[in-house]
Amino acid sequence: MALLVIVGLPSVLILIYNYGRQASFWTSNIVIILLSMVIGSIQLHMIISLSLAALIGLRIIVSSPENRIKLIIVSVITVIIFYYVSIILNIPALEGYDDWITPLILLASMIVVLCRFGCFYRKYVRYEAHSHHAVGRLNSAVSVINKLTRFVPLQVWEPIVRADIPVNVSNKRAKLTIMFSDIIGFTELSDSLSSDNLADILNTYMHSMTLIANKHGAVLDKFVGDGMICFFGEPNSQGTRQDALSCLEMAIDMRREMRTLRQKWRLMGFEGLYIRIGITTGYCHVGNFGSNNRLSYTLIGKEANLAARLESSAGKDEILISESTYDYVCHNYECQHAGAFHLKGFDKKVQAWRVFDPDINKAYLSKWVDYTLPGFNLHLNFKDMNHNDYQDVKARLNFALGRIEQENEKNENDINAENKRNDIGNK
Repeated sequence: MALLVIVGLPSVLILIYNYGRQASFWTSNIVIILLSMVIGSIQLHMIISLSLAALIGLRIIVSSPENRIKLIIVSVITVIIFYYVSIILNIPALEGYDDWITPLILLASMIVVLCRFGCFYRKYVRYEAHSHHAVGRLNSAVSVINKLTRFVPLQVWEPIVRADIPVNVSNKRAKLTIMFSDIIGFTELSDSLSSDNLADILNTYMHSMTLIANKHGAVLDKFVGDGMICFFGEPNSQGTRQDALSCLEMAIDMRREMRTLRQKWRLMGFEGLYIRIGITTGYCHVGNFGSNNRLSYTLIGKEANLAARLESSAGKDEILISESTYDYVCHNYECQHAGAFHLKGFDKKVQAWRVFDPDINKAYLSKWVDYTLPGFNLHLNFKDMNHNDYQDVKARLNFALGRIEQENEKNENDINAENKRNDIGNK
């Protein structure tokens, strides 16, 4: 009976307590102390000790990692203390392996361990199903976000996604450099082309210009028919002067790209498409406009209207800039005064400058070679050309030079023959 009280009753209490409590530090600590007391009291009886040690190990496993070493130390110290206490009190060690207490404790321990691991397995299966479901929802959300971000400028959605900042109606006054552009000749071409060809031309143009805008870090505000609106200065500004230079560099790259596209379209039979661009620098209100249900990140102000008016006043392949932009870029780019314009919505005349390609008088240093004559178009872009292609380009140029020499010699022979015939006829 004493053995039953010493071993059996604590063991039952331990099993009940061990199974019914959550694995916190203090519950685990109490359970391990009780188990260690029993192990020490029975003077390390092998089978019972192993059974109870299994329960100790289970409790340590389900505890948080930072508490495991503490619990192991507590169990070892408690076992040692009660082992020597049992010896001092002269409690006899359990030597019999045929009594009913040993297998009962072993069976109870196995039941507890199996029940615990069965519970863990069910939780694992449930969590795995939840994780698969969550991954599916996450992938769907990412896919939707990737699609939606195509409708919103990178500079707008990226901070929202990264920092998870609140979005509401808010805007501020900021100094921006604004660019308006459109295609001259597109309206006339639309009258003679099918909608499929027209859409293909427009999409090709927008794709190329969007890549250039992203390359220079512009905020692509919107597409308006065959035109587009970009600006620099918000939400990320590199300084007003650098914003103006970046905008002008982007506009020049767009004009150069349009020459390449025009050559492709000319070979397809589509003639007369040119870009025109207007740029100005000044203060506008920029930010989220609209309502809490529908927002649009855009800009409003007089300077935006000025950029639009300059664009409509520009000629084929012209970049017109206002005086405010000219003051920032005139030291880096060659500009020519285009005159004073009466623009709709502005009482005073607006001074404008025409921008030339960089190094126009230093062709040997330029990264671009672009020359057009009737029947002849030379377009070299050394920025995008691979070094491995130089030999191929030289071979094609040499072939073209050979053909030019052949045609020139043929023309000279035809002219000489014609002159001889004229001389014979005069005689």
